This record gives sequence, C-alpha cells and structure tokens, in this order.
Amino acid sequence: MAEGLQRLIDLLDLEPIDRDIYRGPNPGEGSGRVFGGQVASQALRAAAATVEADHRVNSLHAYFLRPGRFGMPIIYTVDRIRDGSSFTTRRVVALQQGEAILNLDASFHKEEPGGEYQLPSPVEQAPEPESLEPNNHGWIGQHRRPIDMRDVHPTVSPHATRAHWVKADGTLPDDPVLHACVITYFSDSGPVGAARRPLAGNGDWDRMMTASLDHCVWFHRAVRADEWLFYELEAVACGGARGLARGEMWTQDGKLAITVSQEALLRPLA
Repeated sequence: MAEGLQRLIDLLDLEPIDRDIYRGPNPGEGSGRVFGGQVASQALRAAAATVEADHRVNSLHAYFLRPGRFGMPIIYTVDRIRDGSSFTTRRVVALQQGEAILNLDASFHKEEPGGEYQLPSPVEQAPEPESLEPNNHGWIGQHRRPIDMRDVHPTVSPHATRAHWVKADGTLPDDPVLHACVITYFSDSGPVGAARRPLAGNGDWDRMMTASLDHCVWFHRAVRADEWLFYELEAVACGGARGLARGEMWTQDGKLAITVSQEALLRPLA
C-alpha cells in the first residue's frame, strides 16, 4: 500500500474518548489550512461509528466554518438526531481549541429495492485511466496524496470544466464505511477549481481568495474507492464572491455512483 493511502487510513482511525465523542489524528505542521476532505471524511467516520452496520452511507452535507490547523487533534461530537428502521441521521461538529471548524449532517439508509434511472454515461467517450499520466500535483503539504488522479484533457462532456479518473492509491480493506470516507476525502479535490474556471480560467490563483464553503455528497450505490471512478465537474453559477460546482463519479462500466455539489468562496483580491 502506498505511503499516502496508509496515512489516510491512519487519519480515519478515530479514538473514542467518550460516548459519541471521538478524537481525530491531525499530524503535520505549517501555517496552511487542513485539507477540507480530511475533516469531512473524519466527521463521516465518527457519524458512522454510531450507526448500525446494515445502514450504509446515503448522503452528507458539510459546512466548512473555520480553517483547521495542523498539529493539533480534531474533536468530533456526534448528535444522534434519529434512528429509524430505514433511515438514520447524525449531526457531527468538528472542534479545534473549543471552536467549531465544520458541521456535518449525514444520512444512512438500509438497503432496499427500487427502480433505477440515470443520466447518459460519459464513460464510453473517456480515455482509459491507465493510458493517462498521473497528476503531477501529487503532494498535500509534506505528504504524498493518497489518491491516484489522472486528468482528462480535453474534457469528455461539453459542459464539463474538469474531469479526472480517480481512485485510492492502493488496495483498501473490505469496509464499506472506509470506502465511503475515502470517496468523501477525494470528492473535495477539484470542485473549487471547477467553480472558479469561468472567472479566471487557468490563470493565477493568487488573484483570488478561494475556499470551500459547503460540500454535499450523495451515494447512489455502494462502490469501492480503490477502483477507478470517472469524476466530472462543471461550474453551475458564480456571483457575489461565491461559485457553485456540481460533479458526478461514474464507475468504469458506466454506472452513476456519486453526485457532488460544492459552494466555494471566490473573492477577488485587489
């Protein structure tokens, strides 16, 4: 297993310190902010630890409130909003030094049959992931990324602003919650760039302050995070120093697995 992926698995190994309270490891140093995907995935892991195993991750909605700081643990408090026979709901607050840095609502659903429909799949028009070079931006701070990302240029769909093949950089254990958490982690890699592209294209990021504001993920089917997913993103709207991006993740055989929506801060600098 790649060093970066093992580090992510270690980050998702939360320490229970009381009923419905967990401590998330957060090593590293520096003045930058903690990757939002790390905090959201740890919060989902904390929520899932209080849910019956037959309820799989259905969706999450996370608000990023303050930047996380490196080198200090993050405390996750879980509120058991509802335990139902079909759906279970949790609310999680992530805290550093007594201040909330993220609020996450998560829904869990017991598997049941139902009709199926999806948008037309773009996968048939996409190049095979193995034919593409790995993304050279393979580091987060001092650590190697835990994901293998292959950029697709030009994008397959005319409306898309970014497209990648993504998967965990190694083989994960057979734990559906872990796979959902890893997908949550890498779902936060790309939407800000997609949202800002209509305003700045591929220009200088230093001319704009950017940050994730809120992040939504819907899991339409259980999939493995260590198998290739085609992640396509589009900008929906920009205005008022904010931008909205929407994305889908498709399996290699053309099934829609994940839908993502994220609002980003896009504040022009003088």
